[in-house]
Amino acid sequence: MSSSSTRCRSFFVFPILFAVVLFGLLIPSSADKRHVINFRSPGLYPEGLTWDPRDQHFLVGSLHSRTIHSVSDAGVIETLISDLDLPENATILGLAVDSTNRRLLACIHSLPPLPPFSALAAYDLRNGGRRVFLSPLPSLPGDDEDIARDVANDVAVDFKGNAYVTNSAKNFIWKVDRDGAASIFSRSPLFNSQPVAADADASFRDCGLNGIVYISKGYLLVVQSNTGKVFKVDEESGNARLVLLNGDLIAADGMARRQRDGTIMVVSQKKLWLLKSQDSWSEGVVYDEIDLDLEGFPTAVTVGERDRIYVLYGRVMEGIMGSYKEEGPREWFGIEEVWSEKEGGEDKIWLYVLIGFGFAYFCIWRFQMKKLITNMDKKIT
Repeated sequence: MSSSSTRCRSFFVFPILFAVVLFGLLIPSSADKRHVINFRSPGLYPEGLTWDPRDQHFLVGSLHSRTIHSVSDAGVIETLISDLDLPENATILGLAVDSTNRRLLACIHSLPPLPPFSALAAYDLRNGGRRVFLSPLPSLPGDDEDIARDVANDVAVDFKGNAYVTNSAKNFIWKVDRDGAASIFSRSPLFNSQPVAADADASFRDCGLNGIVYISKGYLLVVQSNTGKVFKVDEESGNARLVLLNGDLIAADGMARRQRDGTIMVVSQKKLWLLKSQDSWSEGVVYDEIDLDLEGFPTAVTVGERDRIYVLYGRVMEGIMGSYKEEGPREWFGIEEVWSEKEGGEDKIWLYVLIGFGFAYFCIWRFQMKKLITNMDKKIT
């Protein structure tokens, strides 16, 4: 066999390899499949969800059992904390992991007809979930909780271990330091300045400040359910400013933040909103709205491994109302990954751009190799 023939065969091997690589890039891999986690815990009806990045599992609360559970990405559920010192049938709502101090923070609330109770609990994740403190949260002076009780709903934590807890019933924010000392942090008049949304129904008409996240630049973002507004709150003074958005987040519940690009996720029972800002949240834009399973009653959102976005389908309203079927309380609940088609579309555009550059390079290489082989054949001849 001549050397020219060998070179010709080699010349055609590269195009075949290139085609195989190109085809592989265009076919979605198994890693791109939406992650759905179903876990079994009879009567749990969790409202709160967070992700523990160190132990690589989700954490969920409970409606009446005074327990917090870990859920693996395969749906294996284990009881992490069982705190029987909490009031009987107390509900565990918002959750947050304090990664600096390896603590889990949990909002505790008693629903009617139980006696009023709102507190923040902290548990040591390095020591089997031992409780560090249980801090009752103070009411406003002169308030009668038998008429209108406080509701400790959601919690965020800063890098010093200070926790910030929303009061959904009375539109203010508590602060609890790392030693458990609790105080009323922000009572901005702005929280009561916005009109209740015209289409607010009974399920959230009386629900004010709700989801909250901490931003390391020195402020908090908090969303208000019955107005759909988002506020920026200074971490030192507690002063608040209204964030200007291109739409209201009516019936908003939990919030989360993606560290990679600062995207804010806000969940409601109907949809998930994705928000971004270019000016540290003086203004922001809702750049995507994703429909969710209304029957599953999603209440919380978190960011898991590899920046994946997950929502909790805890069906908590079914548990509160006791509207389950004759066979008794529900046994199965879900945590599901949510995709943004707009973000996925941007990724695909960049993929096609890269493929285009690669194809152009291949064409140039092919042309040069053809000339080289032609010249070599002439010299051999």
